[in-house]
Amino acid sequence: QIQLVESGGGLVQPGGSLTLSCVASGFTFNNYPMSWYRQAPGKQRELVATIFTPKNTKYADSLGDRFTISRLNIKKTVYLQMNNLKPEDTAVYYCNTRRGTVDYWGQGTQVTVSS
Repeated sequence: QIQLVESGGGLVQPGGSLTLSCVASGFTFNNYPMSWYRQAPGKQRELVATIFTPKNTKYADSLGDRFTISRLNIKKTVYLQMNNLKPEDTAVYYCNTRRGTVDYWGQGTQVTVSS
């Protein structure tokens, strides 16, 4: 079965950086786009970034160029590099892959941006 396991969250000061990782299993990783979503307290889950191929990515407009999504197919891993973090980036970050109308999610990793 499809499994997604995120890691790399934590507490970081404003302006700091974090890199999240998501290891996938149970499917042919190379063949599918992967996404990162986030959900802040009291808010709906929102799309952060999607990667189709290393040169084909898309990002939420609100992020500017602070976040970078990447993938390493040989390790079945997708990454989210986050720079210049702001308090409003505080959220649980989820890895996602979709099959038709079915979404698969990891357990999430908490990112807290606070001084």
